[in-house]
Amino acid sequence: MSVLAGQTPLPSIKDVRDLLHAMLGRDVDVTGTIDALTPATPGGVVVGVYTTEGLRTAALIALDVPLAARAGAALALLPSRTAEAAIGHQYLPEQLMENVAEILNVMASLLNADDAPHVRLHRVHGPTELLPADVATWLRSYGPRVDAGVSIRGYGDGGVGVVVP
Repeated sequence: MSVLAGQTPLPSIKDVRDLLHAMLGRDVDVTGTIDALTPATPGGVVVGVYTTEGLRTAALIALDVPLAARAGAALALLPSRTAEAAIGHQYLPEQLMENVAEILNVMASLLNADDAPHVRLHRVHGPTELLPADVATWLRSYGPRVDAGVSIRGYGDGGVGVVVP
């Protein structure tokens, strides 16, 4: 992770993998780069919006519905069929959304560095919500970002994207 003074760092996909591995207590592998996650990603995305103390948006982390459902189920030790049902319906029940919000909250640690403004999770947008225009525009941007496929042992694959301005 390289950091310019005063700027939110873009974490490496290895840092994302390591954090998911630690949180879920399962093997997590990076399966390669993927197309950028956007509001138009088939099946939808769950987006965490991270802000500074002044409520300036500093970063976004997006999980496609398959990764959100699978990670949410793995966190609560729910059977993988729970995640598969949610993926099939393209809808995350409240329990899975709460688990995904917790994962996104902990992921804020990836965005903080000693010489950068402190950021925290401000809001989570679910896959059925219409994203605010500024969030949707950022998610479509070509700025500093990393998008990768992730596989959770016993649960399956999905995608994650991290975007900083």
